[in-house]
Amino acid sequence: SEMVMLLEWWSGTDCTLYTDPESYHKYGKENAIVILNHNFEIDFLCGWNFCERFGVLGSSKVLAKKELSYMPIIGWMWYFLEIVFCKRKWEEDRKTVVQKLLSLRDYPENFWFLIHCEGTRFTEQKHQISMQVAEAKGLPKLKYHLLPRTKGFAVTVQCLRNVVSAVYDSTLNFRNNENPTLLGVLNGKKYHADLYVRQVIHILIQDVPEDEQECSTWLHKLYQEKDAFQEEYYRTGAYPAVPTVPPRRPWTLLNWLFWALLLLYPFFKLLINMINSGSSLTLASFAFVIIIASVGVRWMIGVTEINKGSTYGNNDNKQKQK
Repeated sequence: SEMVMLLEWWSGTDCTLYTDPESYHKYGKENAIVILNHNFEIDFLCGWNFCERFGVLGSSKVLAKKELSYMPIIGWMWYFLEIVFCKRKWEEDRKTVVQKLLSLRDYPENFWFLIHCEGTRFTEQKHQISMQVAEAKGLPKLKYHLLPRTKGFAVTVQCLRNVVSAVYDSTLNFRNNENPTLLGVLNGKKYHADLYVRQVIHILIQDVPEDEQECSTWLHKLYQEKDAFQEEYYRTGAYPAVPTVPPRRPWTLLNWLFWALLLLYPFFKLLINMINSGSSLTLASFAFVIIIASVGVRWMIGVTEINKGSTYGNNDNKQKQK
């Protein structure tokens, strides 16, 4: 909620939704698996914005890398919110992922399960390696995406079948060749996001094959279609659907204001008392804490930066080629 507030209210980023008007009225009223592309540093944040606009931010779940669970505050919060963490080594992850997904079958509210099937953010190096793997395996090549990791998606479908009603294929882009960053959002920079949620993919989960191999083929075909829509967006600057701006809700702002008033007043009061004390040691200790906090925040921002992203997809795909 705090991070969505930064996107919606602090930076004022515009988020336009392209979708079918008939499907629009179902968003937030049913359980769904949401497939997102993974090309930008703040794509996860735009996904949460999508959840917030339809009232399911508090019940949204993601499949995230295990390292994020160790991040101070945010990672701990995700742990208690039943986010599904994985080490990205399928032999070790399968049992844990299945256990966490099965627990969602009894979830008391409507939820969205967000998944980046590519497993890692798009870079030219990873794309080149990924397409080499595609050629070696006889899989269709993609221009704007990495090959999807099909095992995690297949298990998700198997575990949530008869609980999840639909699959939403969501493709995110930014206008005017914008390259959004989390640091830019923190600095109040405004971006213009276009999110395409496909009408044709608002399908019953039963329509997705249950067999793992058939599910894999289905997902590869889906990514071919996503690639074609990306091509059209880069050519025309729009998606082939009706643009809508979902109404912005006040709850993220009110939540931020509550915590700001609750925490900042005693913080500034403490700061004033320290300055008035005149103790060099006290002031030095306070400055040290602020520096450590700043470094910590910068480190957490670095987790989202593409140029500092993991080598997952580089090393893993190279091993597959061998």
